[in-house]
Amino acid sequence: MLDLVDEQGQVTVGDLVKRFSTSAVTIRSDLDALAALGAVLRSHGGAVRNLEANQDYSLRTKEALHHEEKTRIGRAAAELIQPGETVILDSGTTTAEIARYLKRIKTPSVTVITNALNIAVELADLPGFSLIMIGGLLRPVACSFVGPQAVAMLNEFHADRLFLGVDGFDLENGPSTPDVLEAQLNNVMIRSAREVNVVADFSKLGRRSVSKIASLDRIHRLITDKRATPEFIEALRKKSIEVIAV
Repeated sequence: MLDLVDEQGQVTVGDLVKRFSTSAVTIRSDLDALAALGAVLRSHGGAVRNLEANQDYSLRTKEALHHEEKTRIGRAAAELIQPGETVILDSGTTTAEIARYLKRIKTPSVTVITNALNIAVELADLPGFSLIMIGGLLRPVACSFVGPQAVAMLNEFHADRLFLGVDGFDLENGPSTPDVLEAQLNNVMIRSAREVNVVADFSKLGRRSVSKIASLDRIHRLITDKRATPEFIEALRKKSIEVIAV
């Protein structure tokens, strides 16, 4: 199993059942045991190799990780958005959950600005919404647009709220991401928004990726899950950053 995870990056319970001719119960038990040892990361329906904070991973890989936590975070974030507001949704799997929940509750007269193709597709047919798509250089791994064209376009807008997905969020460096162009665009998003919300599950907290997005004092709120450590939450609150753990 470990060889397959290392080779393919991601495996599913169904594939392993077929390959080893055993039951799904046995496969799930084995994957749980490997995850407990820190050899793999358990995902929705399977497992993936341990992720490095400094490396970019596909949306498909990220979507399988901590799915239930991201769904709860997405719901809590979407419920903050008020009728008539303009919001920026950064690219990522957690911000995609915000878009999905927005689509369900149909908050009226909301304008969404995004650089993410998957989010634009999610919201494209939603009545009563205004959607602004930021263009530029496509990052296929993230299905997002970055680069000087994206920065120039985003500089023309102002938003009530930003929901920022990150790969790392620590108490010294603040939010960070593996891609320098993504970090530059994220920094412009922060400057364009009245309120900055980082949306990140517990696995991102205390980690640092290669490209710093902005200093910690630019963040107003962290929306995370209940597996975040009390020490991390308390440290942020002491810095006057609100924390919502769901």
